[in-house]
Amino acid sequence: MGRVHAAGRREYVMMLTRVVAEGVARGEVTLAFRRWATCRVSAGRTFLSVAGVIVIDAVERIDPATITTEDAHAAGARRVEDVLATLRGAAGDPVFRITLSYGGPDPRHATADDAALTADDVAGIGAALDRLDARSTRGPWTRETLRLIEAGPGTRAVDLAASLGVEKDTLKRDIRKLKNLGLTLSLDIGYALSPRGAAWLRAPQEGLPGS
Repeated sequence: MGRVHAAGRREYVMMLTRVVAEGVARGEVTLAFRRWATCRVSAGRTFLSVAGVIVIDAVERIDPATITTEDAHAAGARRVEDVLATLRGAAGDPVFRITLSYGGPDPRHATADDAALTADDVAGIGAALDRLDARSTRGPWTRETLRLIEAGPGTRAVDLAASLGVEKDTLKRDIRKLKNLGLTLSLDIGYALSPRGAAWLRAPQEGLPGS
């Protein structure tokens, strides 16, 4: 499970709640525990969270009976029982103790804030959207999604999904792809165009009404 950066570095994805991710960013949370049939992450890798880049410093297979109260606190929980209650998967699957640290702000934010687009930038973003559209089984969706977000920033994901005729989970996956291009921002409720996304929609280009 992973994503490849432009620089070629593979980034592994591990879902963290906002509370936990922000705890890692503050240095208050340093552990996570997962039950997986096979380990999905490895030491030295990074992944993006709502709080920025998270570094996986170490991964160790453990007996869940060895989790201590101190471990629970380091995982952002009050009690060992709270940690055990979060472990998903089959009861016989191994449990992994994952040491985490903060790797800095989300690099996509710098891209998202960059609204000074060159003609090459405009064309490159358009080509990237074309590739996303071409891989979609339901046809082109990227520009319509951007237009709807522009028209209704903060619209709930479920309502935005209904407007597009897709499931909410599908919408969220699609918007993550747009966010990876620096075109959208996640709000507490719904989404908004980033400065880069807004600049791209304003720019003369092929493939948009009025170009």
